[in-house]
Amino acid sequence: MSKVAIMTDSNSGITQAAAKELGVFVLPMPFMIDGETFYEDISLTQEEFYERLTAGASISTSQPSPDSVLKMWDAILEEYDELVHIPMSSGLSGSCQSAAMLSEEYGGRVQVVDNQRISVTQRQSVLDAMTLAEHGKSAAEIKAYLEADKFNSSIYIMLDTLYYLKKGGRITPAAAALGTILKLKPVLQIQGEKLDAFAKARTANQGRSIMMNAIKNDIENRFGGFTGEKQVWLEIAHSANREAAESYREEIRQIFPGYDIRIDPLSLSVACHIGPGSLALACCRKIPERM
Repeated sequence: MSKVAIMTDSNSGITQAAAKELGVFVLPMPFMIDGETFYEDISLTQEEFYERLTAGASISTSQPSPDSVLKMWDAILEEYDELVHIPMSSGLSGSCQSAAMLSEEYGGRVQVVDNQRISVTQRQSVLDAMTLAEHGKSAAEIKAYLEADKFNSSIYIMLDTLYYLKKGGRITPAAAALGTILKLKPVLQIQGEKLDAFAKARTANQGRSIMMNAIKNDIENRFGGFTGEKQVWLEIAHSANREAAESYREEIRQIFPGYDIRIDPLSLSVACHIGPGSLALACCRKIPERM
């Protein structure tokens, strides 16, 4: 049986310390801040990121260099027979396509997964890949499973402000001004490839309810319904909003009793477009116990 390594990027929310505990590998994603390059969880912490963001710094994401990807793959393949690389969704970045092209030189030893996920759902794909590897699946088999499973997840995100969407040119200044006057709390969704509008809430309470109802509907109509096996993972994500996330978890437990609900920071690659104060609810279908 081949020894299979699992690799992802920091868009998954997996820190370098957590990666060591899990036994996986995480490629730090580069950020340009006022013209200077930083690497997530290496030279840029969550706290530093939000300090710079709220201070008005110009922040943009960037793809990892081909050289950084290849060096990491080569180092891993000195110890492992095969490698499964799970980058962020190809709909949100070109890094997945770039990695797929680079992998062609490895004769099948490197399998790049176009999993259409980011943040907490991308993290779950990493955990699923580990489970599949433990069951003796090859890198190619893990890639095939994850790509077939890619749409079995949802993320809903309630924004605290429209300022960063306006700054990034994703909505017009007039729409942002109107939304601010009306104190709207937009709810966005990630269903595979893109970050899209989902609903508009008048209050944070209404926004939280919208997200819970959306996840409930997904479970009932897409993921097999509510069963004793609790066949979905539930996750909360946030951007510099841990206290609200903890409070939200208690609300969700009332609606989804018996579910283990994890809380993680939202990926910085998403946070730079939506700003601090956001709250997200996500779900992923579990791998069947019998593979």
